[in-house]
This record gives sequence, C-alpha cells and structure tokens, in this order.
Amino acid sequence: MNQQRGGRIGGIIHAYQKYDPATFPPPSEPPPDLVSPAFEQALMYGEFRELSEEELARAVRLDPSQIQGLGPSIDFLKAMLEERKRKILETYEARSVQKKARKAFHSAAKDVRVPRKLAETYRQAINREQPYLLESLWYRAEDHGGSLSTDLLKVAARMGDKHNIEELASKYEFTGNESMSVPKALEIKEELEKIDELLKQLEEAAKSAQIGLIDMDMLGEFAQPGDMEQLEEMRRQVENLIREEAERQGLQRDSAGQFRLTPHAYKLFQGRLLERIFSELAPSRTGRHQGPVVGEGVVELQQTKPYEFGDSVTNMDIPQTVINALLRQGDQRPLRLRSDDIEIHKTRNHPKCATCVIMDMSGSMRYDGQYMNVKRMALALQGLIQSEYPGDFLRFIEMYTFAKLRAPGEIINLMPKSVTIHDPWVRLKADLSDPEISEAQIHPHFTNIQRSLQLARQNLVNCDTPNRQIVLITDGLPTAHCEGEWLYMLYPPDPQTEQATMREAMLCSKDGITINIFLVPSWSQSEEDIRFANRLAQSTSGRVFFTSGNNLDRFVLWDYVQNKREIIA
Repeated sequence: MNQQRGGRIGGIIHAYQKYDPATFPPPSEPPPDLVSPAFEQALMYGEFRELSEEELARAVRLDPSQIQGLGPSIDFLKAMLEERKRKILETYEARSVQKKARKAFHSAAKDVRVPRKLAETYRQAINREQPYLLESLWYRAEDHGGSLSTDLLKVAARMGDKHNIEELASKYEFTGNESMSVPKALEIKEELEKIDELLKQLEEAAKSAQIGLIDMDMLGEFAQPGDMEQLEEMRRQVENLIREEAERQGLQRDSAGQFRLTPHAYKLFQGRLLERIFSELAPSRTGRHQGPVVGEGVVELQQTKPYEFGDSVTNMDIPQTVINALLRQGDQRPLRLRSDDIEIHKTRNHPKCATCVIMDMSGSMRYDGQYMNVKRMALALQGLIQSEYPGDFLRFIEMYTFAKLRAPGEIINLMPKSVTIHDPWVRLKADLSDPEISEAQIHPHFTNIQRSLQLARQNLVNCDTPNRQIVLITDGLPTAHCEGEWLYMLYPPDPQTEQATMREAMLCSKDGITINIFLVPSWSQSEEDIRFANRLAQSTSGRVFFTSGNNLDRFVLWDYVQNKREIIA
C-alpha cells in the first residue's frame, strides 16, 4: 500500500473468496478424532454394521473454525429461515381456521349412519375425539357393508385435521390478519416444522461442524440455488477432510467403501481411553497416590545403597563407587576398590500378575447398553497391560450360557445374546456329550458363572506367579451351571446353581486365585444379587465393586494399578 498526502492510507485490498487468513485453521491444529466415533459405532453394533462415509461424517465432531469460510455462513442460513418463519407468523391468524376445522369435523360426523350395535361406541369416539375408537369401528364396519367404512375414514381424516390445526395454533403464535383454509393451514404447519427442524440441525452443525446432520433436500426448499451449491461443496470438503484423516488414523476402506478398524486404530483408541482414565489420577484431584508428593522439579534422583553379599554387580553405580574409593584412598595410585566402596543402584521389583476377565454377555447386559461399557473396559485394560506391564498374563472370557475364551481382537464384536425364551419359570437341562445336541440348539442368554470361573481357573493355575486374580463383571445371579456333561438352565435363579458356582469359587481359592466382582446395575437387580456377589468374593478374599456402568473402565483399571502398587510395597 502507498502512503498518500494528508496522512490517509490508500491502496488496494484483496479479498479472497472462501479463505480467511486470520481465521483459517493452521496446519498445527490437532486433527479431529475419527477413531473414537468409529469405535463407539463398533462397540454398539459389533460386526453387524460397518461405518459408511456418511455415517462417519455425522459422528465426527470438528472444531467449527475448520469449516469457517468454506461455504455460506451457517448464521446466514439460520437468519434466512428465521426471517421466513417470522413472515409467515406475521401474515396469518389461526382462530378462524380452528373454527373451520371444528365445523368440518362435526359436519362429517353427522353424515354417518351407524348401526345400533355400534352407535354408543361411535358417540364416545366423536365426543372424546379418540382416533383409536374410530379405528376399532372401521374394522367392525366391514361386517355391515355399505359406505360405513368410507364414511368412518372421512370422519377420522377430519378429526386428524382438527387435532393438527389445534396443535399448530398452540405451538406457534400467529399475529397476522389473513385467514387460512384448512388445507393451507396444514401446509403452513408442515413448512414451519421443517424450518424448526432445519434450525435445530444448523444449530448443531454450528457447534460441531457436522455438516452431514443438515438435510440438504429440505434446506433446498428454502435456500437459493447458489447457496445450496456452496453448502454442498462445503459438505464434500468436510467429507474429504474426514476421509483423509480416517486413513491416517487407521480406518481402512474396503472395496464397498465401508470403513474397517485396523490394529493402528485399535492402538489409538486404547491410548485415548487410557489418557481419559488416568488424566483423573492427578494427586490434587483423586488423592490415590501412595504417600506424599514431594519436590517441584522433573528430575528423579537415583537411589543407591552399599553393596551387600548377593547383590548383582550389573547394578553397580560406577561413578559413585570410584568417588568412594578416591575419598578413602586419596592420592595413592593405583586406585584399588574394596567391597565397602561399591554402591549399588536400588531396583524396583515389577511382579507379574495373571488376570482373567470374565465379561457377562448374557441377555440382560443389553439393558442401558452395559455390554458397551464392558467392551470398552476390556480394550482399555488390554491397552494398559500391553503398554505398561507387558510381562503380565491376561485372558478374556465371554460368559453367557457357555463360556468361551476370546482374543482381544474379538472383543469389539461381542454382543449380548438374544433372549430366546420368555417363560417366567424355566427348568431345562442338556446333555453336552450327546453328539445330536449342538450349541446352536441351546438357549444362549443365561448366565453361567460356574463354567466361566472353571475356564478362568484352568488358564490361571499354571501361571508362574502367586498374583492371580479373576475379574468378574456381571449384573446379577447365575442362571446356568454344568455338572459333569449336563448343562442346567434354571430361572428364577436356583440354589442348585449357586451351590455349583460356590464350589468352583472354593477351587479357585484353593489354587490361590482371588475373585474381584464388578457389579453393574440392572433393571432386575435385587438385594439377593448383591448378597451372592459378596459371598462369592469373600470365598477367595476378594472384593465387590458397585459401579455405575459408565465408570466401569476407570474402576477396573484403577484397581489393577492399585494392586500392582500394593504388591510392590
């Protein structure tokens, strides 16, 4: 720019369309998190559904600054819709059309000739204005022939018009003078409701940059073609951004265009879970640290001790050992080391732990999405052990009518079993040694804690560590157990099943295995569920944790880390 006479600034200012250098997000801004929405989708649906590009775009929340300047302003579109709504409300009045609708309804009702058997029901339907009574009359009208069925449909339609117009008048405040016909009022009701829905979508899109939330076809009824083209271009750019980030973050597209989870995505998701869980472990927020927190710096001074017989010289602190010899020997040469000169680095013992996690996937775990919390916990625990305690032993067991070992990669696809029998009293048994009986023929939704404990014990008993535990995550009492080759399915829960489960718990105790129970809430949970959990845990000196479900991952991981600290102490 040039400096002009009189102190005024002159020159040319360039305005670049669709790009604002002051607000456009810099390359250093953290990319949007695509892995978490993809995993939440997988946790909910398992392998039954994959994530399409459109679904991923709807799920991902971006920083609104990332779409600023890419298309028409969302505020502009909202203002346009609000102006359209204001004009409608200032143009029409709703009192007269309510009278028209009421009159049309009563007129249609008077024209119907109803047989005596149906007269009382018809009178109640009209006086109470109940559509379900008219519907029941319509089904019965077929037996009487004539035009009764058609006439009843007309009355039901006029009744629906009356209810819709009353809803219109109560929902919106009309301030104009122009009267409406009944069809016009219904048309305006539909238009106002579309505007409200679009305003809601635009409001959400302004917060999260979820352009996929906006119904483009509906918005096209109100916006100018040029604005729609720009908005569609913005939607495409956001989808391109998400697609590129998805590939970077380990979401792989298959030949059908669906996103699949790769090991890299698993690692990212587990890292974010752990970061969320352990970010709450700060001393000032949880007080879960062992002992006082001292010092202000970040340097940790190595602790040493004098050499004792049996210490490994591989842990010798060589600089301090030489200094000790120099202080003792002075200027004498050659320098000779003695045993009392040697300093040894203190080492921390990291004992191995062996853990089996039993995940309840019976039919009741569908309640309130508890199965998702169980799977989220399992992935977080696996990530913790892989990153922090790679020498620890960890196995996962899926519990339902049966018990199955599951690899970590299978956890994401586990789903609660469908309830296949709804009788209030069930007494079933199956001979598992019979080759004619397959698992597919057996009801899967029962809870077999006994068999799950048995499988966990078989996996833990040969582990070369005394620190062995079972983490049992369930919502209540067992309803299935095995005795020899026989499988019993008993509901309501039977003492026979509890006794078999307690016998297995005592075998775990005999082998030095602790059972820690994490009891998640359920609609059918009772005091007896809690008492049983306490009896089961006490039999192996274990504990019972009552979790809200949403905090299950935090409870299990904190307890795991706490146990490691107690063992070290």
